[in-house]
Amino acid sequence: MRAMTVTPGKSDSATVGEVSEPPVADGSILVEGLLTGICGTDIELVSGAFGSGRPGSDHLVVGHESLGRVLEAPAASGFAPGDLVAGVVRRPDPVPCPACARGEWDFCRNGLYTERGIKEMDGYGAERWRVDPYFAVPVPAELGELGVLVEPASILTKAWEQVDQVGARSWFGPQHVLVTGAGPIGLLAALIAQQRGYDVHVLDRVTDGPKPELVRALGGTYLTDLGQLDVVPDVVIEATGAGQLVFDCASLLPPAGVMCLAGIHPGPATVDVQLDALVRQLVVRNAALVGTVNAGKRHYADAVDVLLAADRAWLRRLITRTVPLSQWPDALVREPDDIKVVVDLRG
Repeated sequence: MRAMTVTPGKSDSATVGEVSEPPVADGSILVEGLLTGICGTDIELVSGAFGSGRPGSDHLVVGHESLGRVLEAPAASGFAPGDLVAGVVRRPDPVPCPACARGEWDFCRNGLYTERGIKEMDGYGAERWRVDPYFAVPVPAELGELGVLVEPASILTKAWEQVDQVGARSWFGPQHVLVTGAGPIGLLAALIAQQRGYDVHVLDRVTDGPKPELVRALGGTYLTDLGQLDVVPDVVIEATGAGQLVFDCASLLPPAGVMCLAGIHPGPATVDVQLDALVRQLVVRNAALVGTVNAGKRHYADAVDVLLAADRAWLRRLITRTVPLSQWPDALVREPDDIKVVVDLRG
């Protein structure tokens, strides 16, 4: 069968590969691949920056943002042929560490976890894939192809959970939220903020096109310069990873403010900042910075709820381009109005 493959550690190796049928060891549910989303992680995998295939394999099937349709499922699995399903990305380590043993594999302590399409496990970017029922996320039929957004949305439901948990150290009543970056992660962060009833501001460098329109459709304020911000943000969701911007936004935090770092900058950079002054401000104001990556099982369920509560037309506008499997490397080349690019695995 055909799949989206790369050679781990080798740059520009993205191709449509012929691979074996998924092994039963991957799970008892056999799935027809429908769509997989492309994100920055995939671009880094193709660059050879990181990634590893199954032990003994010279290739890796990529694709961790998944949507498929069940072909076969055991009677007691909770799934039936025809059901839509998404797959969880990370698997607990075999030891397991204390976090993995409690189902918190997204907080794995020893780094021995595996990840579909990233680390030592083939991903979901194939015409067929298998998944264990425990790591399968039911996608309601009414979401349809928008179910491909479940995995990226899970990153944000976890981010907001982290904000809530840090805020719970004292009285916490956020009103104003700043989101930096209007890519899929930033826009989904803004969506959740809007659903919570917060005043939302989104900062991005793009001046026109779908991004400003999508923010305004949420009732949010779109900014192209941090100096345009006319409120003090109680919460910042930072989705760019750009060092100077992280510093500048952290400096804005009020007493008990929380900043969640959900983005990683693609390249090495040095930033000349007055770190002592920032540390003083964070300490004096009881402000907090917290990083987040990946998601646990409950975050996927929360993501489904977020998507079900959202305007479907708004969600559809997030998916700006669909590329066939036969041309999937084209999805890695960003076009001016790209937000979320997906690969159609059905040929």
